[in-house]
Amino acid sequence: MFAAAIIAVLIALALMVARALLGPTAFDRLLAANTIGTLAVLLLALFGFLTERPEFLDVSITYALLNVIGTLAVLKFFRYGALGYDHRTSDNLEGKG
Repeated sequence: MFAAAIIAVLIALALMVARALLGPTAFDRLLAANTIGTLAVLLLALFGFLTERPEFLDVSITYALLNVIGTLAVLKFFRYGALGYDHRTSDNLEGKG
């Protein structure tokens, strides 16, 4: 049962890699990268259940948190052009501060 689920996740992973390489826009590639991270978390959890080693769940939870932080960082970079954006400097430039 878990082996069939791992095969299905690997097929979905291959499709998302193709989408990341062929995506017409940067947001399509970002969505594919985020989905690849989610599928990697699922693959780690399934592998942990298949081998009866619950330590893989800890690794997958850690990877999921890194995936969320990485996605937020990339979205912030797309919006502001830099990761070190300071909202106080933009308010001062617009005459609000």
